Amino acid sequence: MSISLDEAVELTRTGDLWVFRGRSVPDRAIQLTTNSPVNHVGMAVVLDDMPPLMWHAELGRSLPDMWTGTHQRGVQLHDLRDAVCVWANRYGQRGWLRQLEPPADTAMEEAVLRTVARLDGTPFPSTAQLAWRWARGRLPHPRRLSLGGLRGRAGDRNQTGILSKIIERGDTGDRAETGDTSGIGDTGRENAAALETAYCAEVVAVTYEAMGLLPAGRRPNWYDPGRFWSGDDLALRGGAYLGAEIEVRIPPR
Repeated sequence: MSISLDEAVELTRTGDLWVFRGRSVPDRAIQLTTNSPVNHVGMAVVLDDMPPLMWHAELGRSLPDMWTGTHQRGVQLHDLRDAVCVWANRYGQRGWLRQLEPPADTAMEEAVLRTVARLDGTPFPSTAQLAWRWARGRLPHPRRLSLGGLRGRAGDRNQTGILSKIIERGDTGDRAETGDTSGIGDTGRENAAALETAYCAEVVAVTYEAMGLLPAGRRPNWYDPGRFWSGDDLALRGGAYLGAEIEVRIPPR
């Protein structure tokens, strides 16, 4: 299945994943290291009347971060459409959408906002750090060896606007500091606080853990982009699951 970027942006909801595959030397290195056909993963954040956003980590700083209003490297919150176009047209990536079922509820969205507040601006690790952390965090997974294509597999815009969502949701940042966790992602908050640098899969994993979708007890570097494609057997909690990849047709710029 494939859909246009306009259709994908319209469909995407908080917690949906966007995975990317490129052909550059660094892209191929990540794919080979992680035994998967993808080299980047980001998570959609879609709140009320805000434009759809992409929550991820990258080395580039071509787009303004919607949390700080500045251009920065590392963990960032971008306009989703703009981010997808950058990854397609500047970085030469193909993109796919995986939808979270059932959709994220209000408590999960509040957990996302708390995680954004803690992690945004966290630096991206150096190449040496990245390789070492992946090597240390990965576990053998023989069923992820196929590197086949993903097609047809079963499976206002600034910080003020986002901060207003936190206020509307009941000042979730203060609740987190006072210990009112509502049963969502205690270890995820600890992981977010402990990360001094973060790559894309760690950001998604820590956020999913804070949302209560991933089990506690795993270090963030256990995850890599390949954990989030349908060829892996990543199990989510509470009956949640990720749908099959939907290829997104991204227009050239």
